[in-house]
Amino acid sequence: MGGCLPRERADPELKGGGALGGSEGFLGPCRAGQDVARGILIGSVGKVCVRQASPRWNAVDESGDCGGSLLGRPNQAAAQIAAEESLPNPNIRRLVKAEQIWSGPETAESRAMLLKTVLLLALVAQVLVLENGLLRKPPMGWLAWERFRCNIDCNEDPKNCISEELFMEMADRLAQDGWRELGYVYLNIDDCWIGGRDAKGNLVPDRKRFPHGIAFLADYAHSLGLKLGIYEDLGNFTCMGYPGTTLDKVVQDAQTFAEWKVDMLKLDGCYSSPQERAEGYPKMAAALNATGRPIAFSCSWPAYEGGLPPKVNYTLLADICNLWRNFDDIQDSWRSVLSILDWFVAHQDVLQPVAGPGHWNDPDVLLIGNFGLSFEQARAQMALWTVLAAPLLMSTDLRTISAQNVDILQNPLMIKINQDPLGIQGRRILKEKSYIEVYLRPLVNEASAIVFFSRRTDMPYHYHSSLAHLNFSSSVVYEAQDVYTGEIISGLQDKTNFTVIINPSGVVMWYLYPISKLGIPQQ
Repeated sequence: MGGCLPRERADPELKGGGALGGSEGFLGPCRAGQDVARGILIGSVGKVCVRQASPRWNAVDESGDCGGSLLGRPNQAAAQIAAEESLPNPNIRRLVKAEQIWSGPETAESRAMLLKTVLLLALVAQVLVLENGLLRKPPMGWLAWERFRCNIDCNEDPKNCISEELFMEMADRLAQDGWRELGYVYLNIDDCWIGGRDAKGNLVPDRKRFPHGIAFLADYAHSLGLKLGIYEDLGNFTCMGYPGTTLDKVVQDAQTFAEWKVDMLKLDGCYSSPQERAEGYPKMAAALNATGRPIAFSCSWPAYEGGLPPKVNYTLLADICNLWRNFDDIQDSWRSVLSILDWFVAHQDVLQPVAGPGHWNDPDVLLIGNFGLSFEQARAQMALWTVLAAPLLMSTDLRTISAQNVDILQNPLMIKINQDPLGIQGRRILKEKSYIEVYLRPLVNEASAIVFFSRRTDMPYHYHSSLAHLNFSSSVVYEAQDVYTGEIISGLQDKTNFTVIINPSGVVMWYLYPISKLGIPQQ
């Protein structure tokens, strides 16, 4: 859910370990867990080390005293932390200077002040260079919102209301109908699951609709080889009016999700201010990592800031979130699909470079299997989302989905392209006067995905082109496989003319790969 949009809505303490890392220097108390991705040590308060991930910086002091207790040597502490050479991250340097670390005689007051500063620095270091090692490929799975919305009337509609039973039945379908083996492993709860908070302020699910609790549902998903995602909102309320995660509840809620063994958190932004979002999203990222449980983080932050610089800093966002919603919520219509596609294309120079392994643009869920798309439009959304390296999160009823739509969603070559390890987002490279558009995504082993997309509404169109027109090399011979039909097109060179027939609102999609260079067969 990407914004408070008209869609039937009502108006840690830091702990040792966790998957924290990044590309520059780190600060953290010593002697705890070591980052599984790149390296940060956090643990006992009162000692600080500097660890750099790059080989050009010295490694962390493994002696156990980190060069001396900061609380016992306040002058040395200030020098250790504030030295320009020791802190390659300029944001941390600025923070240290702003904090004016105590360098006078040691007192109880100075100890307390220094302790606060050390903890603050450790937290900021985590936020600025966050890397949890998750979602190296776009996530795949199922999400409740678009199809089931906030249907909470389990008396009138027991099979389709937001409930434990619904998610268990969808989990069964993911596990039994071939979805899991193809990579569709996330089972994601959206809004309307929350029952309130208990006497200690902990989130609790609705007791009637989730009688066994979220931990039970996570265990059930895990028993089937699936992962469980959950939803909250960085505001006083969720978009549908349920209790939100205010800034004072971020750490507590992150710990709750970890205790429930949740695998992904989607954090919406309704009823929050720009200032609260600027503080809250990084704070939640750090809090999730501090739990020590790998929890992928899906953010709606950019969607609430217009999706573009200067209000959205995508360089910072990529260090905080694993995926993010940029634009409007999708609705069950072709018009909605086109509006999202148009926005992504209009801003592709900004969006395309920031996507990659571990951090993805999210144009919202797949509508395939619902009511608003024709067969051609369903195939088009699948192809276009794949070329955009988008998450493949279905939001349909897997209990009743047609075989035709299953074939679209379970196309193995399509999924291979979507999950390409390079993780490069594709772009529109041509817009023809004939209302034909061409999209290209570079893939591993010098292959490419090409989507020929028709915006025509009259009749099938014969589109004539060549690889030279698409800027492919003249020294390579290619072969293409039609992703939907399986047809092989051989002997394609740059000046080879070809014709593809594209149905209205439809696509032809090729998986193009080199078979020889300069007449020398590929090994």
